[in-house]
Amino acid sequence: MSLSTSKRNFLFARISARNPVRPPWALKESEFIDLCTRCDECEKQCPVNVIRIGDGGYPEIDFSNSGCDFCQVCVDVCKSGALSHQQPQAFNLVASIDDSCFSERGVICRSCAEVCDKGAISFKQVVGGISHLIMNTKSCNGCGECVSICPATAIKIEHRSDTEKAG
Repeated sequence: MSLSTSKRNFLFARISARNPVRPPWALKESEFIDLCTRCDECEKQCPVNVIRIGDGGYPEIDFSNSGCDFCQVCVDVCKSGALSHQQPQAFNLVASIDDSCFSERGVICRSCAEVCDKGAISFKQVVGGISHLIMNTKSCNGCGECVSICPATAIKIEHRSDTEKAG
């Protein structure tokens, strides 16, 4: 019998709902929790060290130091099937940038756009002013490369459904 993290949160009086970011190619949350054996192999084998052990001993993604390069090592070492090449995409994530972004506050910074291989983050030139941030969420693959590079910590990676509800 598996105890879901939401039940654990309830039992430990954790009021704020948390929707963790699982490693790439993870199954739906309920299936992932049922199948994941918490063997820690995905964390140990991740070459960019974005997989951390989170709540309940389940692996989660932490983009604070690096982004995911989609190498698929985590999927290859997952014997339980909680991570599967059968998933249509690695992540259903998207970057969101808040008002603390330096460029949005008039300070020249394009760090996020420089590391965005998909071109989801760009800047529109403004005559006589600071370039304006353009976020193309459809192009964003949720890799998280932009998170650790942001000097203002203005970028968050969220589940696409979460940002759709908020927007």
